Amino acid sequence: MKKTFLNRSLSVLIPVVFFVLTSCVAQNEELSLKSKDNLNEINLSLTKDGKLSYKVSRKDKTIIEDSPLGLVFENQDFSSGLSVAKVSAIEEKREQYELKVANNKVIDHVFKSKSITFKNSKDALMTIDLIAGQEGVAFRYKFPEQENQTRILKNELTGFHIAQNAKGWLQPYNKAGDYTPGYEDFYINVKPGDPINGARGESVGWCMPALFNVNNTQNWILIAESGTDGSFPGCHLDSDSKDGIYRIAFAKNDEKFTLPLAYKGIAYPESNLPWTMPWRVIMIGDKAGDILLSTMITDLAPASKIEETSWIVPGKAAWSWWSHPEDFTPEMYKKFTDVSASFGFRYTLFDAGWEKANREGKIIDDALSKGVQPLVWGYSAEYFDADKRKKRFKELAEMGVKGVKIDFWCSDRQEVMGTLQSVFEDAAKEHLLVNLHGTTVPRGWHRTWPNFVTAEAILGTESYFYEPRFPEKAAEQNTVLPFTRNVAGPADYTPFALTFRKYTRLNTATHELAMAMIYTSGIIHFADSEEVFNSLPNELKNLLKEMPATWDKTECIIGEPGKALVLSRQKDNLSYIVGINGTNANQTITIDLKKYGKGFSKFRIISEGKDPLMDFKIESHAVSSKWKYSLAPKGGFIIQFIK
Repeated sequence: MKKTFLNRSLSVLIPVVFFVLTSCVAQNEELSLKSKDNLNEINLSLTKDGKLSYKVSRKDKTIIEDSPLGLVFENQDFSSGLSVAKVSAIEEKREQYELKVANNKVIDHVFKSKSITFKNSKDALMTIDLIAGQEGVAFRYKFPEQENQTRILKNELTGFHIAQNAKGWLQPYNKAGDYTPGYEDFYINVKPGDPINGARGESVGWCMPALFNVNNTQNWILIAESGTDGSFPGCHLDSDSKDGIYRIAFAKNDEKFTLPLAYKGIAYPESNLPWTMPWRVIMIGDKAGDILLSTMITDLAPASKIEETSWIVPGKAAWSWWSHPEDFTPEMYKKFTDVSASFGFRYTLFDAGWEKANREGKIIDDALSKGVQPLVWGYSAEYFDADKRKKRFKELAEMGVKGVKIDFWCSDRQEVMGTLQSVFEDAAKEHLLVNLHGTTVPRGWHRTWPNFVTAEAILGTESYFYEPRFPEKAAEQNTVLPFTRNVAGPADYTPFALTFRKYTRLNTATHELAMAMIYTSGIIHFADSEEVFNSLPNELKNLLKEMPATWDKTECIIGEPGKALVLSRQKDNLSYIVGINGTNANQTITIDLKKYGKGFSKFRIISEGKDPLMDFKIESHAVSSKWKYSLAPKGGFIIQFIK
């Protein structure tokens, strides 16, 4: 009798268990998305009380642990009580385009995409778009319906849960001040959950992009934003990363010291509907070099809004401020125009004070007469009013100016994000290039607006004037920033300057020269004096003349953030290998030069000379398959392949 009862009970129980299990599997599949190569996956899940979370995996190994999702508006709550309302079919999208400023000129990536709509307790809807590709995953919140009433977002719950055994390279997000936030701090090596330590000033969070080595050091991830426009502020990560959860934080209301912005109690994001918010991007790689070369941020940004782009030409420029910061005379500006002309640089940059010099000495006409195109400095507050901005751009273009360097933004507020988009658009109408300084980090904008060719948002060479710790840390930072800041977009580091400033340089001269070919920037500003440029060996002068400002193809040969970086760079028929040492110790490397120098029989190597801080050594050798080299402490090298 007992046996019969047990058999009957099992016959009822087994279908129930099977139904529950298959339902769970179906829901998991419904709320997940895999890349076409089946390596990267993002998986959403709901708790019993309707709280939403996600996790990310690669090759079925967890990359991002269970992390919160959700939004809280003034009048709607999407943080709990959620249920699935609709799941779209999976679509395949192909992003195929070219970049004016890039590591690799041609991009061709395939993504899988899906949209999942959730309903809250008031039957209001929120859609989350998912993307999965070979370089990582991303998601964004979207409200596609029409609604005239302005929605104010009080909190975004999005977090990134990083395992405790991971290693991170994070930059502090500095509190608002005369020159902050400007993304000009050191990237600090941290463990998840560590407090902010060692920042240049008081800080209220961590910047994006944020780099982590995860999965027991087997994978690398970079957390970033893409597609930020005037409907959302630039975001950073909250300073409180308890248990390794880094949460999205909005720009602060006091980020307005240099700008004509009205006071707000809190600068919350606000918009009418429809409202599509920025992508939260998680780039994934098996090697750090995969991150360095990732274009996922531009893949997710809107396509170019400029139809005809032949007038947008990356190039090099001489720049007088670094070597002569107090001299704004016409004679000095003309002297640096002559430097550009003698080296065949396309541009010359006239920094603050240029307008008086132009009235007195016609420095713009002088540059144009010598075949050099002038770039001019401007103050950000002058570019917020739409009519004044358009008038100013028209005036500059009529004068013969080719581009603008607009300085002192120092804010991530929503009004600034909107103004930047208008700056790119209005400048494009007058065929003007744009360089942002004292600014937020790019967010894929150089795809949407290719005339946006570079930006600061980096602790660069000018820090030899201002930061006592910079000389000791510079080499290490130079092997971290290509995996972080430069992945977000072109970086104006103003890389080459040998003259000693207030804080004496410790990097070798070759390391400094190599930086011009390590960082990717649509304008490379050469910042030293005329005397230094004229004293260079002829081989180096020729290198400066031929050096490209963008690349057709790049490979990362050695990529160890904080330690060493070696890149293969190609443009048209030019081919180079460039390396730098981020440490105080010699590092021995071995490279198959035949692999990277196909079609070349010889190479010229530029390395440290008798005085490593100022001198160069130049040698030529036959290309070999097992080239061995010892990188000097804080040193570097440049290989030019020659026919």
